[in-house]
Amino acid sequence: MHDVVREMAMWISSDLGCVIQAGVGLREVPHVEDWSSVKKMSLMRNNIENISSSISNKCGKLTTLFLQGNEPLLHISDEFFLSTPMLVVLDISWNGQLVELPEEICELVSLRYLDISCTNLKQLPAGFIKLRNLIHLDLEGTRNLESITGISNLSSLRVLKLKASGVWLDVSLLEELQCLEHLQVSTGCIKSSLAAEKMLYAPRVVNAIQEIHFKDMKEESFRILTLPTMVNLRKLVLYRCEMLEINMERTTSCNTNQTSPCFPNLTYVYIRQCDGLKDLTWLLFAPNLTTLEVWYSHQIEDIISKEKALSMVANEADITIPFQKLERLYLMALRGLKSIYWNPLPFLCLKEVDVTRCRNLKKPPVSSIPGTAGIDFALE
Repeated sequence: MHDVVREMAMWISSDLGCVIQAGVGLREVPHVEDWSSVKKMSLMRNNIENISSSISNKCGKLTTLFLQGNEPLLHISDEFFLSTPMLVVLDISWNGQLVELPEEICELVSLRYLDISCTNLKQLPAGFIKLRNLIHLDLEGTRNLESITGISNLSSLRVLKLKASGVWLDVSLLEELQCLEHLQVSTGCIKSSLAAEKMLYAPRVVNAIQEIHFKDMKEESFRILTLPTMVNLRKLVLYRCEMLEINMERTTSCNTNQTSPCFPNLTYVYIRQCDGLKDLTWLLFAPNLTTLEVWYSHQIEDIISKEKALSMVANEADITIPFQKLERLYLMALRGLKSIYWNPLPFLCLKEVDVTRCRNLKKPPVSSIPGTAGIDFALE
């Protein structure tokens, strides 16, 4: 998206074939003398309620259209998309009143970038599988969306974002995504142990995931979450899960050094209400972690368990020192927590520490933690 914004700046300076009316309070599509010459148009952040058919058959050269942030937008006419056959980039995100798209959007066979995030769509048009040139599809925040069955037909797809949508990464969807040969970036949420296990056998999907949420996994039979190596993972969330342990899948890349980074790009971990966990020793595999938040997970006793860490290596000297790049540490209401690590850690990058209601955790004075001068501490 940043590239698109930069390109927009270029359009403003060139003023060739562009209509730019962003954030000016429009309630309808503006009048344009010669629609046939318009190639790029931005009507973002206005109050447009209806995209009508009044400009039908007049936008044959339009390749880029930004309509995001028109909160009152309720309707886009069938004829409108028939009048824009050359459209390549379409952004209609952050239009919370929009509940459906016309079937005619599926005739945009040149479309490569489609952002419909944060809308109220319940389903995609039946013919969306015809958008075979689509490279980027953003469905994040479409909480009412029910299904994207058939997504494997979008053979050119490289980016698929599903975080906070109504579509979970279940077994059938993982099988479909595994068929997308060019998939490079994905976000999403898993709610079942079967899908978590299936992920181990979907390497193309695993390699593409940049953000993954595990939520409400409470099956009695589900006791261990096994995480595969995820080299592109940036953010991981565990919310209201009842697994007892998190393990790493043993792969060739992680066998030479048992604590070699299996999450080399993971920077943010958020864990909340995961009452079965005793420790988070798997974080040894995330050497570039910058933010760690752990909330209301009452059975956690150690962030890094010495016993478990030592079981991974021949001797203690082989253990990678954790949290060397950590900037923010938030530990909230962890009544069972006794230690973060068994030895003092050099928190060279730490900027914020908030430890609240962790009654069994020894709270050292700031001066006793190497490298913490000037840090904002909140210890209760």
